[in-house]
Amino acid sequence: MKFSEQWLREWVNPDLSTTVLGHQLTMTGLEVDAIEPVAPAHSGVVIGKILSAEKHPDADKLQVCQVDVGELSAEPLQIVCGAANARKDLIVACAMVKAVLPGNFKIKKSKLRGVVSMGMLCSEKELGLADSAEGIMELPVDAPVGTTINDYLQLDDVSIELGVTPNRGDCFSIAGIARETGVMTRSNVTPVEITEQSVTIDDTMIINIEAEEACPRYAGRIIKNINSKAKTPLWMQEKLRRCGHRSISPLVDITNFVMIELGQPMHAFDLNKIQGQINVRMASQDEKLTLLDGQEISLNADNLLIADDSQPLALAGIMGGESSAVSDDTQHILLESAFFNPEKIIGKARVHGLHTDSSHRFERGVSPQLQVQAIERATELILEITGGEIGPVAEKCCAEYIPQAKSVILKKDKITKVLGIEIDDEIVKDVLSRLEMDVLDCNDSWQVTAPAFRFDIEYDVDLVEEIGRIYGYDKLPFTLPHGSIEMSACPEDQISELKVKELMVNLGYQEAICYSFVEPKAQNLITPDNPGIKLSNPISEDLSVMRTSLWTGLIGALVYNQNRQQNRIRLFEVGSRFVPGGSAQNNAKQADFVEGNKELLQEVMIAGIINGSAFPEQWGEKVRAVDFYDLKADVEALLSLGGDLSAYHFAAEQNPALHPGQSARIYKDNHPVGWMGTLHPSVAKAMDVKSTSILFELEFDEISAAKVPNFKNLSKFPAIRRDIAIIVDDETESSAIINCIRQTAENTLAQAQSSEEMSESNVCVELFDVYIGEGVAAGKKSLAVSLSLQEQSRTLKDDEIDTLIQAVLSSLEQQHGAKLRG
Repeated sequence: MKFSEQWLREWVNPDLSTTVLGHQLTMTGLEVDAIEPVAPAHSGVVIGKILSAEKHPDADKLQVCQVDVGELSAEPLQIVCGAANARKDLIVACAMVKAVLPGNFKIKKSKLRGVVSMGMLCSEKELGLADSAEGIMELPVDAPVGTTINDYLQLDDVSIELGVTPNRGDCFSIAGIARETGVMTRSNVTPVEITEQSVTIDDTMIINIEAEEACPRYAGRIIKNINSKAKTPLWMQEKLRRCGHRSISPLVDITNFVMIELGQPMHAFDLNKIQGQINVRMASQDEKLTLLDGQEISLNADNLLIADDSQPLALAGIMGGESSAVSDDTQHILLESAFFNPEKIIGKARVHGLHTDSSHRFERGVSPQLQVQAIERATELILEITGGEIGPVAEKCCAEYIPQAKSVILKKDKITKVLGIEIDDEIVKDVLSRLEMDVLDCNDSWQVTAPAFRFDIEYDVDLVEEIGRIYGYDKLPFTLPHGSIEMSACPEDQISELKVKELMVNLGYQEAICYSFVEPKAQNLITPDNPGIKLSNPISEDLSVMRTSLWTGLIGALVYNQNRQQNRIRLFEVGSRFVPGGSAQNNAKQADFVEGNKELLQEVMIAGIINGSAFPEQWGEKVRAVDFYDLKADVEALLSLGGDLSAYHFAAEQNPALHPGQSARIYKDNHPVGWMGTLHPSVAKAMDVKSTSILFELEFDEISAAKVPNFKNLSKFPAIRRDIAIIVDDETESSAIINCIRQTAENTLAQAQSSEEMSESNVCVELFDVYIGEGVAAGKKSLAVSLSLQEQSRTLKDDEIDTLIQAVLSSLEQQHGAKLRG
């Protein structure tokens, strides 16, 4: 909210400097973002009157003007001017010799094409009052000749810009800021006097409200025979300019002026372009409307419209339509002022790529009691500037949907508890009363009713906040925080997120933090069977669905870095994905929210991606690209944190985002916990990934569950090792072979022990060689496996070992068709 300090002081004029006033506003919650002069510094510019304008003898586009500057010069000043609008009797801004214009531009006596010029006639741009100008500045005929332009326009003023929070919609006006200033400085507020205008014609507009909940109050007035070609007074143009609005036309300027002054957005329709009555209704799906800016939009069924009997006229609370806009030929108008339910307006402008002063105010809430006052104020200004004949105000009201004043009980001890100070009862009542709240005494409390314009007062803490900010935050006592330090539990069966992240960093990864919202097309590439939940009000189309995999964001981050000449990338992220699930009672994870009949589960995942060379550039290693096993080693290091790597196994399975034959699903105790593999070439191409990328994703809760170590005595007996080499099919997984050997060996040892000598056996199986080539049939491979055996209570005998080896070979042959290599 940007406003002129002088305009504010017309309403309330505390004995404070601009700086102190700004500080006071900030301390009461209206943060001052900027205080800027309304015009650049200049000197020597006065009001002059052109007595004559003769053609320059040697230049077609120049005129020689005689300018009267009053008592500042005994004779008229001769000034050569090139502006086309320079003419006799025009009142102008005249920069005299020795004047200094913005930018330290000094005016000197000069000759133009041989004619002496004793100054310069200035445009608004040259004075820093506008960004552009088509000619010299034209001042009202009653402007006092000889007076400085600075004094006449009261340019010794500043524009103050406030960062108003969304809950304070009442402060988007001079009236609202004046009210706050009066309360905080205990100054009297003198609002503009608004009187009911005398009706001169009987014309009224029939108003029909179909969407009563969205628009419970609508007021309109017909004004006929206006002079729309009249010029907006300079005082109004200046006030608008200092508030960040440019002058457009009298009618538009007046509605903008009232909006800034009172906080009520308004609109003027050309009456001759309205067919039938005014209908306030919801739009039909895909109904078309061309707005004032010429943009045609396709409406949604939840858009509120102002329409006549044949067409939509305006997008309610946001922008008017082109078909009913006022112009220089307009003679009769319908002046509109309405109250729209903020819940029905919020977000609607953004859907169509719009943001207007009206939508900004209506989304935050406009007082439902302001509409008729605004029409009377605008009518007064219209009659003053454009003339006309006015009809009675036509008002349609649906009291059922108009927000009612809400009473809140405020207990006295609540104030002390929240603010940390006991404030006198009389001060509390005075603060609330000056905020225009009705205060009724109860036993140990007050019943407080907020005014209609305070939508943000709902609970007792809201009232405490009001008391605190008006009493003065700087007067509240402060105490240093204190507390006892307690040792928090650190369960051994859980791995902390910090420890997981530290491991990933130690492995050479960098942590990425991506949006939980992703682009729909990218999401469909990664999880085509689960496109995710589409947001109803996204930040942008590129961030419009909730992610079902962390891969989408990581691939985007990878591409971003590749486009910036990064050739070795290792990224990881710990974050949530959002996937459809069944009833929360049937799932280990709790359903966070429900969409329709589907519960959506928020699962914490850890994912990573690698790309580029396997090692940083160096002399000790040859350059090679990363491969599947580079990432598998990192994933196994991650899984090893829980101390139970043997509980996991990798199984070759297909994933639509991963390369066929280069993807694996990761299981923990036969329960799937994640995926890893090479990014599918078609996905990589669609997402602009430049080279091979390998990625993984795991359920964080599963990998963070650790196996608590248990102590056991070291065996005093020697371990015995046997190596075997077997021939198996090329497609046989080595993990299946190892599991088969381990399980058979453990069972065989257990069966060999008597009940009296039951002891624990240690079985260790390791794959130490894989061979494909000469001596091995095509489609086969040779696996060399070491088998280490050790008992806790005795030394194993050779015949026991031989029996165990035969049992292992028999199991391998039965389960996997394995043959002992000759």
